[in-house]
Amino acid sequence: MGTTHLLGLLLGTEEDWSGAFEALLRRADLDISDGGDRHRFASERITIEPFNLRAQPRYALVIDRLAHWYFVPREWLKKIALMDDVYLLNNPFTFQSMEKHAAYCAMMRLGLKVPDTWLIPHKEPPENERFPYTAARYNRPFDLEEIAATIGYPLYMKPFDGGAWVGVSRIDRSETLRQRYNESGQRLMHLQAEVENFDVFVRTLSIGAETMVMHFEPGRPLHDRYAVDHDFLSPAAGTEVVTIGRTVNAFFRWEFNSCETLVRGDDVHPIDYANACPDISLISLHYYFPWAISALLRWSVFCAATARRMRVDLDLRRWFEIGDSERSYGEKLAEYRRLSDDYFSVDAYAEFCERHLGHVHEVVVDYVRSPEFDRLLVDTVTGAFPPHEHERFVPHYRGLLAAWADDQR
Repeated sequence: MGTTHLLGLLLGTEEDWSGAFEALLRRADLDISDGGDRHRFASERITIEPFNLRAQPRYALVIDRLAHWYFVPREWLKKIALMDDVYLLNNPFTFQSMEKHAAYCAMMRLGLKVPDTWLIPHKEPPENERFPYTAARYNRPFDLEEIAATIGYPLYMKPFDGGAWVGVSRIDRSETLRQRYNESGQRLMHLQAEVENFDVFVRTLSIGAETMVMHFEPGRPLHDRYAVDHDFLSPAAGTEVVTIGRTVNAFFRWEFNSCETLVRGDDVHPIDYANACPDISLISLHYYFPWAISALLRWSVFCAATARRMRVDLDLRRWFEIGDSERSYGEKLAEYRRLSDDYFSVDAYAEFCERHLGHVHEVVVDYVRSPEFDRLLVDTVTGAFPPHEHERFVPHYRGLLAAWADDQR
């Protein structure tokens, strides 16, 4: 008989990666014998409705792309994690850390090279009748220009809870600083030192035990930010970039996250690494899209088939003991990588994929070359770009995905 594991997709507006995931799972037709049981897999898009806190969910694992902003599914995720041991991507108990501020603090504590960062109060006060009394008694006046001078120009002003580059400004003088602060309204903002004259901007996408390192150019249009570039980092910098991404994820129990770092010489500076809903759109990832979807399938299947337990407890002390120690920076990174690889069961995952999922890569290549994928590509591109750009961008994306398939030979 065996077990059929139902993988739930908690979605918002996304159709591209979810459609590709469903197609790959169907085409892979997985039938795995492992741990004395036979494992098969199905997926389902989750609907949102009232729920009994004692109801038993049907899902073995849920991929969450919604609960960072929608509280009903967030509370359902907490319920099925606490009461039913459903595996979640990601940990819903650390959303506060995904507001960037706590993640900065934690990685500074671990000794990573996070640029100097200050939190500054709201320009406009919160709408609370208690605020005027509290502010009059306890809020101290501050000199914004003095803080900026302490950090040094140029610097960045960025929302402490931001995403997708919304509200991020580069500040090079006091006039711009004051203007941007006045425009920030009720948003809490960070001021963060710029890493000047960096060599390369790197974005890593981590899905479980796998990480893709990509050359990222944020100043370019959305369709052109990820460069198809395979040798843009030294081996040492590449290892450090992966280690930092995995350290962040293992620390917070995130298994589906992106990390942005600036590499200057031999120094790697993490600047953004708390993303509840990392970018896996075909429009932006293009060449790297097939890897992302296949990695998501592999990790989901591994977790479900091996009955991997979701850990919501952070167990921070082990990390802080390393960060607070007298070890060198390199020694600390090595220890963080050891803890991270242990959390992600890197060796067991690799062995599982070799035994049971070796054919998935060819399934992905065949799918990318198929009319079914081309229909998804065309629907995605024509839905994202205005009609007068369809003739340009459909061939553009077809070419990038065909190049990926050709490179797999």
